Amino acid sequence: MDKLTYIRKPIEEELRAFGHLFDETMNQADGLLGKICQGIAERKGKLMRPILLLLVAKEWGLRAKKQNANMHNEAPVTNAAYRAALTLELLHNASLVHDDIVDESDMRRGKPSVRSIYGNKTAVLAGDYLLSSALESASLSGDINIVNNVSLLGKQLSEGELLQLFNTQNTDFSEEKYYHIIRLKTASLFSAATRIGAISASAPDDAVIRMDRLGDIIGMCFQIRDDIFDYFNHNTGKPSGNDMLEGKLTLPALYVLNNTQDVAILEIASKVRAGIATAAEIASLVKFTKQHGGITYANDQMERFSAEAKTLIADFQNVDIRNALNNYIDFVSERTM
Repeated sequence: MDKLTYIRKPIEEELRAFGHLFDETMNQADGLLGKICQGIAERKGKLMRPILLLLVAKEWGLRAKKQNANMHNEAPVTNAAYRAALTLELLHNASLVHDDIVDESDMRRGKPSVRSIYGNKTAVLAGDYLLSSALESASLSGDINIVNNVSLLGKQLSEGELLQLFNTQNTDFSEEKYYHIIRLKTASLFSAATRIGAISASAPDDAVIRMDRLGDIIGMCFQIRDDIFDYFNHNTGKPSGNDMLEGKLTLPALYVLNNTQDVAILEIASKVRAGIATAAEIASLVKFTKQHGGITYANDQMERFSAEAKTLIADFQNVDIRNALNNYIDFVSERTM
């Protein structure tokens, strides 16, 4: 049994129900929009965010059932949780469609992106449709707290992308700014998943805060791992060195740049930020980063975050869910694509 199968096992029934809801939603549109939605649905990813939400929701839902005899016949995962999981997946897909426009990316998950097939104008509208569908799903949860959290998430995602876009104009190599950006543009989806999962099961306030931190940490690990991919040749749908081609300096490079006096390398980094570095210069900075401990440092940060994440679920009462989440945390940091 591979790790992902093991992770999904405690929520197999819930994932089937989620899958039906997702497919039903993606089949609602007709014509060109329907074709685009079908294409997105057919190449859906690993469903990392819905899985995380459903695992957390089930843990706290099972606890609620134990504590309340009147809930004995109720399912541990509520309709609000399913609606929230759908909302996050739709928001995630909308953000990917829009990100590919901003980044001018022709590939997504190893296949042509929506913008490369249909053009930017159509892709903008398709992303807007997915965003509207996400908001509709949030409203159907019937929980104003969930709607408020989704609204906040939308603002965080947009702010994160804008900060990343304009961070290329900064002249410093701040790790603090890096973490602020990835917390907004990536980790916010994961923290929303864990936070809303707890909210949907009426978990106590201190548990919601703890679950929020859990998702935040997992999301940062996810982005750091993605950033490490850029230093190697992987079938991720984007070329190696793509971040630097876009003027982005991520954690491995930032660590090295803050610990070197090499004038030539610092000059190349400035040219990367300015968008004028050549392919040879980018290759040189990638090589320098790998040789001077940048990848090791980034991996160390993931290990530190992962260890903290595991302490946050150490008291989970359902052993299968706790083990699945421990494996989820490992998978995020160890995945190969």
